[in-house]
Amino acid sequence: MRGRASVSVGFGKNASVSSENGQGGGGAEGAPPEQLALIRESVRKAKAPRAKPRTWRGAALAKERPVARVLVDKGVLHLDRYFDYAVPEELDADAQPGVRVRVRFGAGRHRVREGRREGGGLVDGFLIERREESDYAGPLAALAQVVSPEPVLGEELLGLARAVADRYAGSLADVLQLAVPPRSARAEQRPSPAPLPPPGAPGPGTWARYERGAAFLTALASGGAPRAVWHALPGPEWSEELARAVAATLASGRGALVVVPDGRAAARVDAALTSLLGEGRHALLTADAGPEKRYREWLAVRRGSVRAVVGTRAAMFAPVRDLGLVALWDDGDDSHSEPHAPQPHAREVLLLRAAQDKCAFLLGGWSCTVEAAQLVESGWARPLVAGREQVRAAAPLVRTVGDQDLARDEAARAARLPTLAWQAVREGLRHGPVLVQVPRRGYVPRTACARCREPARCRHCAGPLEAPDTGALRCGWCGRGEDSWHCPECGSFRLRAQVVGARRTAEELGRAFPAVPVRTSGREHVLDTVPGTPALVVSTPGAEPVAEGGYAAALLLDGWAMLGRPDLRAGEDALRRWIAAGALVRPQGAGGTVVVVAEPTLRPVQALVRWDPVGHAVRELAERAELGFPPVSRMAAVSGTAEAVAEFLGMVELPREAEVLGPVPVPVAAPGRPRRPGAPPPGEQWERALIRVPPGRGAALAAALKATQAARMARGSAAPVRVRIDPPDIG
Repeated sequence: MRGRASVSVGFGKNASVSSENGQGGGGAEGAPPEQLALIRESVRKAKAPRAKPRTWRGAALAKERPVARVLVDKGVLHLDRYFDYAVPEELDADAQPGVRVRVRFGAGRHRVREGRREGGGLVDGFLIERREESDYAGPLAALAQVVSPEPVLGEELLGLARAVADRYAGSLADVLQLAVPPRSARAEQRPSPAPLPPPGAPGPGTWARYERGAAFLTALASGGAPRAVWHALPGPEWSEELARAVAATLASGRGALVVVPDGRAAARVDAALTSLLGEGRHALLTADAGPEKRYREWLAVRRGSVRAVVGTRAAMFAPVRDLGLVALWDDGDDSHSEPHAPQPHAREVLLLRAAQDKCAFLLGGWSCTVEAAQLVESGWARPLVAGREQVRAAAPLVRTVGDQDLARDEAARAARLPTLAWQAVREGLRHGPVLVQVPRRGYVPRTACARCREPARCRHCAGPLEAPDTGALRCGWCGRGEDSWHCPECGSFRLRAQVVGARRTAEELGRAFPAVPVRTSGREHVLDTVPGTPALVVSTPGAEPVAEGGYAAALLLDGWAMLGRPDLRAGEDALRRWIAAGALVRPQGAGGTVVVVAEPTLRPVQALVRWDPVGHAVRELAERAELGFPPVSRMAAVSGTAEAVAEFLGMVELPREAEVLGPVPVPVAAPGRPRRPGAPPPGEQWERALIRVPPGRGAALAAALKATQAARMARGSAAPVRVRIDPPDIG
């Protein structure tokens, strides 16, 4: 391993600690004071000279390389290093680098009797390497068990995991928990098929619609490593285009990896790859497959039997041999952000892989994120777009309904469906299904005055009043019921839904169009496809099913609710969700129409009308650069109780360019609602501080935060502090 500075540290007089410094040096001089004291005490107590262990409890050890360097699966930062163990002779053949092992580990439970190691709990780990000697001067504990002789952790995957851990201020063990799936003995016993020879290079197909599409495929097939940000044209062709990019990479004798946001998208790419290449050339890695099948597919990739992978978020770590292409679809989707520590984003992991393996990179989607625009502006990637004539031919007609239109149509204003929307529905139902997108799940989540639109508030705590399925008003914060509400602004006693959920919208549309079937798609039941016959399809964002032949029309309701969120990405996310729905509608030449209920002068609405998400992202990037917000800067969030955050900020040695914003109180989740990642536990009031550094100083920021968190854990600080690099919500 490169860049290792080893120090002899006795952990319970059982195992040595090898400290690894990612900067290629440092050693004990950079260790916290507590660790330095432990080092000095270990050296002082060492009685025997450094030597290779040859016996343990009277049992013979391996004759060659009798020391195993192990990463224990503890996941805490102050133990984010390797530990040395002796290799018994009976485990010599199976104890090879990359296998899973079990070792005795645990402070305060080890004792030495007549030179023998006793006590300590068994924990899982990975054997990193075999060595002739240990850096620890005393006797070593022995490996307790080799769980499986299957080498699941290779050098490339280990290097990637270390890079991800360093970038996100996390531990290597936590990253490997995300990267290596749980073991299935039955899957390991089943042999993987023999690898198939490379296929022939595919034709350009629908890639010819893009200005540099054919050249991109040619570069992949010839062994090149082009890097592109791809603005896909509306329609279902995106999955076939991804499949052709994979096929072109396989034709060059290299492997390919495609990461998509959900199982439905993975199934479409899987079907396109099977249609183009046949069976046996790619693996599908999704949670829907079940642990045994998924592990079997993962092993086929690890053994080199399969050279192409398509999967959801966890597939970003798939150990593809001779990687030639990494591709990501719809990087703005929340599903690409891992909720478990250290919470990496699939886009950033694939960027690390592209740099590590020097392979091609493709970031695609119907919309465009600010991060994607930055990759193009920096020159790291090239744009892969179609001409404006192609965009106009493929996109539907977009019409808007603003507040002025609603004010002139009082009845439609109360029902949230203005006359233009009703007309679009009626006309669309003559030719096929109509999609209705509502911005929130549920059944009338919150209410407002029907006359003046003033939000309805609780008289006790000023929380939002909600009308659940029972119809009785209650506060969303304190839970108190309300049976005599009236508007304090205009005196009206009538209420309306601020945002009406999918079920309520489906009921209203069902009454308005009694002869038309109504289908809903949302959290409880997500539809994959719907027939091309006339029907109303009510869906929440991200759950829109694909209609055979495309939708005849689409209604995008309550756009103000999506644009009004207090979040830096509110406009970008709203535009992405609108475009994702509009991309399922037939082209304008075939009568496809999209009606969005939102103020037409707003920038995201204008970008939708022009079907220009790239231009919107470029303007957003310019504003972020002016204000110093991500992705132009690197940012981290530190959250916890006020005392814990103050203690952390007092300890951390930040880069001199760092700027601390806050701390400010963290919003508390309403009773009965799920707690968001990073939110305080029930009953606690947390604060959050944001730390910002300029470009090029992100690694220094992550290292400083990780060192401080490790020092707090080592000394047993009671109050927890959560650190997150690149927090998704900084609004």
